[in-house]
Amino acid sequence: MTALFNKKYLPFYATVLVFLAIFLIGGGMYKNFLSSRVFGNILADNSFIIIAAIGATFVILSGGIDLSIGSMIGFVGVCMAVLDSLGWNPLATSLVMLAFGFGFGAFQGWVIEELDIQPFIITLAGLFLLRGMCFMVTINSVPITHEWADLYSDIKVGLPGKGILRSSALVMLASLAVAIFIAHFTRFGANVYALGGDKESARLMGVNIKRTTVLVYATGGIYSALAGVVYALYTKSGYPLAGSTLELAAIASVVLGGTLLSGGVGTVAGTLFGGMILGLISTLIIFNGSLNSAWILIVSGIMLFAFIVMHRFLVGFFGIRE
Repeated sequence: MTALFNKKYLPFYATVLVFLAIFLIGGGMYKNFLSSRVFGNILADNSFIIIAAIGATFVILSGGIDLSIGSMIGFVGVCMAVLDSLGWNPLATSLVMLAFGFGFGAFQGWVIEELDIQPFIITLAGLFLLRGMCFMVTINSVPITHEWADLYSDIKVGLPGKGILRSSALVMLASLAVAIFIAHFTRFGANVYALGGDKESARLMGVNIKRTTVLVYATGGIYSALAGVVYALYTKSGYPLAGSTLELAAIASVVLGGTLLSGGVGTVAGTLFGGMILGLISTLIIFNGSLNSAWILIVSGIMLFAFIVMHRFLVGFFGIRE
């Protein structure tokens, strides 16, 4: 019980409180906002961003960054769509793309550690590489028409109050559970936190820095690829520009979820609430009806700025790294 009140969890608690406050404010402003239907829609509509953000959480916890997330989502989508047109089952394609995401992420991690290059530079190169490969695969929007995609879309779980959890939300929640287990109940997860807290101290503690770095970016890569699979099946199409700037939304979700950009402090569960805060902002503006979509970016930017300042305050005042 004492562990639940560890000061390192203060950013997470702040995220949950902000999420609840926004949700309750929306309920006070609009009829039917506080319903399981709205909640289910927020989970489904933001599932691919949250999945990508879960992978980015591991990267940021380790003290790194990954800018190739959005391009990976786009590349996976066009590959799935084109292979679908060639008669491939989307399930088989998904497995191939998950393997690709793992391998691509592992390669980026290896280059970062082996050549001692900043993650920003390597993953930026990955962003351009994957986006270019999208256009090499196809320059058009390609539909996914396989019957398996329809079966996937039909998977639903009912919620009290007529709400539903769609297949994309179910995949997201399952991937979240796996990530929580990895981050908080495995040696690898402990190594990620140690690496992000202090690299040299982690090395002295016996952490294999190169292996951990490679696995961190491989984890980020497989989650980005999974986000691409979910996005492609959700939209039933692949488009070479799909996923543009989604790496920023994923990173924002991680930060809003209470993970420090300097690494070493944060929770995977917080990322879920961070992504849902972005979804709540969009939903509130849609419910309003009189505001244009630009306000989504404006409010999201203000929230992100406020959380970064709050994190700095928590680090300085409470010493949450100790």
